[in-house]
Order: sequence, then structure tokens, then C-alpha cells
Amino acid sequence: MSQRQVLQVFEQYQKARTQFVQTVAELATRPQNIETLQNAGVMSLLRPLLLDVVPTIQQTAALALGRLANYNDDLAEAVVKGDILPQLVYSLAEQNRFYKKAAAFVLRAVGKHSPQLAQAIVDCGALDTLVICLEDFDPGVKEAAAWALGYIARHNAELSQAVVDAGAVPLLVLCIQEPEIALKRIAASALSDISKHSPELAQTVVDAGAIAHLAQMILNPDAKLKRQVLSALSQIAKHSVDLAEMGVEAEIFPVVLTCLKDSDEYVKKNAATLIREIAKHTPELSQLIVNAGGVAAVIDCIGNCKGNVRLPGIMMLGYVAAHSENLAMAVIISKGVPQLSICLSEEREDHIKAAAAWALGQIGRHTPEHARAVAVTNVLPLLLSLYMETESSEDLQVKTKKALKNILQKCTYLPALEPLLHDAPPNILKHVVGQFSKVLPHDSKARRLFVTTGGLKKVQEIKAEPGSLLQEYINTINNCYPEEIVRILCKRRTEAEFCCCLLKAVLNLG
Repeated sequence: MSQRQVLQVFEQYQKARTQFVQTVAELATRPQNIETLQNAGVMSLLRPLLLDVVPTIQQTAALALGRLANYNDDLAEAVVKGDILPQLVYSLAEQNRFYKKAAAFVLRAVGKHSPQLAQAIVDCGALDTLVICLEDFDPGVKEAAAWALGYIARHNAELSQAVVDAGAVPLLVLCIQEPEIALKRIAASALSDISKHSPELAQTVVDAGAIAHLAQMILNPDAKLKRQVLSALSQIAKHSVDLAEMGVEAEIFPVVLTCLKDSDEYVKKNAATLIREIAKHTPELSQLIVNAGGVAAVIDCIGNCKGNVRLPGIMMLGYVAAHSENLAMAVIISKGVPQLSICLSEEREDHIKAAAAWALGQIGRHTPEHARAVAVTNVLPLLLSLYMETESSEDLQVKTKKALKNILQKCTYLPALEPLLHDAPPNILKHVVGQFSKVLPHDSKARRLFVTTGGLKKVQEIKAEPGSLLQEYINTINNCYPEEIVRILCKRRTEAEFCCCLLKAVLNLG
């Protein structure tokens, strides 16, 4: 056998390995092939190819493993159990940029599934190597490393702290300053994932100078970058007053309000979330948002979108209104109540309806003027029907009941209360009747109307426990009228007799 024939055997073997990894990598892109590949023992066949003498075979084997591990946690677990991670970590520090990207992709694909799998990546020493990759000359390597670090950090505070301890944060802040948009996106996303778990972790990100650089990118034309920037700022601001104030000091207002009109739904949602996370902390921060035109902008945003995109804006209005009478009035003046009422009637998801009910309760709970502003939108019967609806979630029932109680205890606008006399259950009815018992003794016009609209007759039909608070309210109302009227309403009469007697009584009513 000649030398050429001998070498040909090796060439054929190399071609076969190349064809094998390329085909597996291609097959792994289609979900319907995954189970078959797994049953054929593909993981154990790919493992030795990670150390192949041919670089392209190594890279393609890593790519195939990443695609398989990305599919489900069983295959990711197989990567861990097959002792593949140490090989990847070793090669990550030694190989070329193509392999580094593929290896970082495998680590990301494994780490995304669960805290346990992410911890396995930490335990094999991958963090230090990934952080070194953040300093690589190639932007694609930096991006792949930042992506893997973010996926590890997102699970819990312990894993996030491990990423911080490895020195990732200052390098991620440098990455968001790089010219490549894709790298900026992933680095901002990783900073968001690190910040979300605790005030201490968020403070670490702030101390690295992240806020100023993030704030400068709010108006970047790239929608996906804006999503991540707004998310990172939200995750920082949510933890404390001090962290929220740092966002404000970076002059995010009023520029962030322009994002509420963005064509990208997630940009809108994340902008509203950022404003919500700042507004919730103190009346002063809420007032600053009001002064910047933030309440009106959020109300417009809620009116121009649907579903979950509305949710943070709805909650923001509730937080602002909860702080004080003046701030609640600012929401009313900006026409927030009709928009919240629309959300309550239009939305299908119970958790969005619950948020709208809660926000309306926060607006109406302050004074009779606030309660009237809510009641005139005819939202009270809607709140009541949602509370009584058997298909409503427990959270929606709790929120609507609380909102009704908050509004009713302040509401003196009787035309809005009267419809509830006919439908409300006893636990709500006592609040409705209680308000009539407060207003009627001091308002002669209201007393006459209460008779002619049938309200007083309805009160006589209420069966209250003797000595109960509800019975006391009924007695107070009855005492506002001559005994003759109450007696007429309590007796069974024909319709004609009732109208004749009632007319005579009303004409004599002072």
C-alpha cells in the first residue's frame, strides 16, 4: 500500500467526522429530530469531537451540542453528566474566536434551564473564563460571553453574586459603550439580570457607572436595545428610593416619556415599568413625574395599547394616586379615571382587570370629590359585577371588593350609589346604605329624589339582622322621613294605590 493510499484513509476519516458533525448540527435545528438524535446516543459521540485535531470539527461539535442543550433540560443535563463542561471551559481559554463563540453558546444553552444547571457551570470554573472573554478583541466573543453570564445571573441572587465576584460588571459596562448594537443589547440585558435580585447587586451595577451610560441610550433608534436599557434601569430603580433617585438624576425625564409612544410594544411596556418603579417609592418622586408630564403620557399610552402592555401603566397610576390627595387629583385631571374604566371593561385577563380595579380604588379613597370623579364614570356597577362573577379569579374578587369599599366609604354622589341598592350583597350593601344614611339627613332635595326613584322603597325591602350596623343605617334613613311614607312603602298595595299614596306623601315632604 502506497503512502498516498494510507493518507487517503485518514482523509476519508476526517471527511466522515466533518460530515457527521455538520449533519448533526443541521439536524439539531429542527425540534422533530431531537428525540431521535438523543436516543441514538449523539451526546457521547459528540464529546470526543470537542478535542478533535481539526478546529472546524471542534467548533461544529460545540455548535451541535449547544443546539441540543438549548432544546430541553434533559439534554442540558446530559452535557453536565457527560463531563463535557470541563472540556469546554479549558478550550474556551485556549482556542480561536470561532470556538470561543460556540463554547460560550453551549454554556448559555445549559445554564438557561435551571439554577442547578447554572450552578454546575459555576462549579466547573467557567465564570472566570467567560469574564476573560469579555475582554476579547472580537465583539462576537464578547457578546457570546455576556449572553452566557446573563443567563447564569438571571436565576437567583447567589448565582448573580457569583457573576459579580468574578469581575463581570465593570467589563459589561464597558461592553455597553462598544459601537456594536448586538453587543450593547446583550450587555444591557446581563446588567438587568444581575440588578434584579437585590439592592446590593443593583448598587454594584450603579457603582460601576452603568446608569449614566444606560440613560444615554434611551433614545437609541434600535428598539431591541431600548427594551434592554429600559429593563436594566427598571431593575435598578425598583429596589429603593436612593436607587430610583439616581435614575432621575441621570436625567431620564422627560426623554423616557417619548418611549411611551414607540412603535415597539415592549419598548412601551418597559418604559411604563421604569416610570412605575420610580413613582411607587415616594410622593416627591411621583410629583416629579407629574411635573414632567408623565401621568398624561402614561394615560395616552394605556389608551393606545392592549393587554399586558397596559399593565405597568395602570399600576403606575395607582401608585401615584395612592401617595396623596393632590397626586390622585392629578390623575383625575389628566382623565385617568375614564381610561382605567375602559381597561376594566375591555380587558379579558383577570390580572389586568384587578390592577385597574386597584388603581381606581386608590384614586377614589381620598375624599368625596375623588370618589365622585370615579363614580360618575359608572364604574361602580362594573366593579360590583366583577366581584360577584363566579368566574372571576380570587385576586380580582379581592381587588374589586377593596376598591368598592374604598370608593363607597367616601362617595356622597347618590345617583351613582342607587343602582347598587338593587344588586349588592350584604357585605357591600352596608357601605352603600351607610353613605345614604350620612347624606340624606342633611339634603332635602336628595331625600325627595330618593323616594321618587324608588330608593327608599328598596331600603324597606332589605332584610337586615336586628342590631346590625346595616339595620342602624336603615333606621337613620327612615328617621329622615315622616312615618306615613315609611308605612306606605312597607305595606303591600296595588300599583295604583301605591302611586297615589306616595304622591300625596311626597307633596307633603319637606
